[in-house]
Amino acid sequence: MKKYSYTIAILAFTFASCTNDFENLNTNPNAPVAVQPSLLLRQVVYDFGEHMSYEGFVAGDLLAQHRTALDFNLFDRHDLKSPQLGGNPWSIFYTNLRDNEIILKQAKETPAFAVYEGPALILKAYMAAGLTDLFGDVPYFEAFNGIDGTVTPKYDLQSAIYQNENGILDNLDKGIAAIHAYTGSIPLEGDILYSGDVTAWIRFANSLKIKYLVRISGKVNVAAQLQTLFTEGNYIKNNSENAVFDFTNSAPNSFRLAQLRVGDFNNFVLSETMEEILTDLNDDRMGTFFRPFANATSNEFNGLINGIDASSTSIALSEYSLAGTIFREDTATLDANFITAWETSFLLAEAAQKGFITANAATLYATAVAQAFDYWNTNLPATYLAGKANYNAVGKSPLEQISTQKWIAALMNGYEGWIEYRRTGFPTLKKVSASLNNGLIPVRMPYPAEAASLNSENYKVAATATNNNSLDVKVWWNE
Repeated sequence: MKKYSYTIAILAFTFASCTNDFENLNTNPNAPVAVQPSLLLRQVVYDFGEHMSYEGFVAGDLLAQHRTALDFNLFDRHDLKSPQLGGNPWSIFYTNLRDNEIILKQAKETPAFAVYEGPALILKAYMAAGLTDLFGDVPYFEAFNGIDGTVTPKYDLQSAIYQNENGILDNLDKGIAAIHAYTGSIPLEGDILYSGDVTAWIRFANSLKIKYLVRISGKVNVAAQLQTLFTEGNYIKNNSENAVFDFTNSAPNSFRLAQLRVGDFNNFVLSETMEEILTDLNDDRMGTFFRPFANATSNEFNGLINGIDASSTSIALSEYSLAGTIFREDTATLDANFITAWETSFLLAEAAQKGFITANAATLYATAVAQAFDYWNTNLPATYLAGKANYNAVGKSPLEQISTQKWIAALMNGYEGWIEYRRTGFPTLKKVSASLNNGLIPVRMPYPAEAASLNSENYKVAATATNNNSLDVKVWWNE
């Protein structure tokens, strides 16, 4: 991947004047009154990718049981209404969806900016899916209209957000169509995913369509659409086509955990769940993801059960494995991950196993595993797929093998490991040590306090529909 230096634009808003010369007298000639879409595109992609990578490490990985927290761990104990070092992605989604809507409006209203319409629609679909997959019903169709809309938008059903006009799947189709329809010569600038290659954005969109069709496949017949996408073959097929951008080894673009104090970094250690799964598979990614614990007599790794009661449990840090060097000393090897070849291949393997597409599921699975090892810069042992990771391993179903391997590779990838666990039930997660959710693994994120305070009437409707904003009420595609 190419390296970029990112400049985050500061959005400047001007307000209507009340006298004839008020605007001229009160306008800073050195400050922009409008932001170029190239700056906004760079901002949205970087800001969302950076924030969600951090969220993935400090919150998503806890819910997925990739790692666990030693202290400040109410979230790890499943009190999700009390985010601490992370765990409140609501504002990340809405801030970037709002800014992306500005790009979309500029693209539709200004011919010179038309090239941005397709990528903005694709990003809108991507972020909207992430939002609703976490929370369920959310403000969407009325939520991004600025001064022309309502400041108290209603909560839309997840099924509508996925399937209705201007929803997730429709916007992906419209985004692809907008790219095909663009005949201008003005390049796409500010694109830190694909350096302005709009054909790569089409592959990105098609991989997202595969992902979201599989995600809702328990509620909707998606076989024909998936077969068409697979037959046409215009999706992300190898890691050189991944929708990612690279972090660097130095500020301001290194992974955030590398910039924070060492105490925050050392708060997160290998989960017992992850340790057992990787050890059982004899998986070499253990040494990539984590370090041998300090008191080890050899190259040994040790995980801690999730959700300890830090107020009554004494833990010696030296007895547990910290995150690997890639997360602090060598962050140039890390990507902010939107979607990849390995994820697409795992999804297609699942689709083939379930009969949605005509393809060899075992071959797609083997390809996905190899791509996942390559993505994490770890050599795939020649015997790995012949052992317990085999597609037809004794005591394991093919769907469990697919889901478990996808879960392993989804480390630090936002909340994807937990989302896919909720959908597939794999791998088997453990009950946390000192649960604050009655021993249940949550199946949705709760609406945050700001949702209740800023949009109270509509919030009350959504809260009622989720048993008083319960963590244990499944979202639509998981019912």
